[in-house]
Amino acid sequence: MTIPPQFETVLSALRFHAKTQPGRIAYTFLKSDNERHAVTYQQLETHARRIAQELLRHAQPGDRALMAYAPGLEFIEAFLGCLYAGIVAVPAFPPKKNRNAERVLAIAQDCQPTLLLCTRETQPSLTGDFAAAVPDARILATDECPEPNETALPEVMTADLAFLQYTSGSTRSPTGVMISHRNMVANEQLIANHFGFSQQSIMVSWLPMFHDMGLIGGILAPLYVGFPSILMAPNVFLREPVKWLQAVTEFKATTTGAPNFAYDLCVKRITPQQKASLDLSSLVVAYNGAEPVRAETLERFSEAFETCGFRKDAFFPCYGMAE
Repeated sequence: MTIPPQFETVLSALRFHAKTQPGRIAYTFLKSDNERHAVTYQQLETHARRIAQELLRHAQPGDRALMAYAPGLEFIEAFLGCLYAGIVAVPAFPPKKNRNAERVLAIAQDCQPTLLLCTRETQPSLTGDFAAAVPDARILATDECPEPNETALPEVMTADLAFLQYTSGSTRSPTGVMISHRNMVANEQLIANHFGFSQQSIMVSWLPMFHDMGLIGGILAPLYVGFPSILMAPNVFLREPVKWLQAVTEFKATTTGAPNFAYDLCVKRITPQQKASLDLSSLVVAYNGAEPVRAETLERFSEAFETCGFRKDAFFPCYGMAE
């Protein structure tokens, strides 16, 4: 198989894959060593449509929905549900009692969401002071959506606003960048062409799902082309960097990527004993998305993991921001 015909929207791609390869696994989320959640293309489309119908019971196309999810398949299903409903997704994360809570609150106050989307697990983080700060927003746990109803889904146009990608807020208050369906497709086509993606590709990603590199590269690029993506939570990698490369080894990933610091952390923290079990020979692309991408990082990682089958020419320095 090769890259399928170019699609007008990510939803067009989802429908195509749900029809042509319905039973193929689209995403696998590695929750722990013993617990893994997977969803097929057909299941993904069904779940997204069900969520979209529920969203339209409480909001109108063009309204904003702030997404407060822990890493997992629920985030992906809800994001696609927003796209189907014509509701503008605002990827974020559950607010906690630290600076992160301030960032999420700043995003909420800026975008003025009609809906605060979550799961039963993350719903408590949106109550109390946070809910009081956006009193007109309705909290909706998308893992409790009822069975599909007869609500008709709107027609999505390529020029329509799909989601707001907020900047990091590291130097000032987060700023929302407006991303249309056409913007998304242009980005995914560019990535697919330059990374050489096909339906035989396999992605491994631990990048934050709400972040543009994790969302565009780790989640939507595989969906657009139609190949599996294996995902894990960022804190799993940060605690044990070897988990990232073990997933590459197990699933024979052809593509993975991370910021510059992640490759340095692997060199620093992965032991010789752990390296002995790694096989990175399947990697065709190991992208390094950072500012700056440091040449010495590429050299150190290549040298450290050469015995694991890693090829230096797999490295693909890149750069991209929502701005």
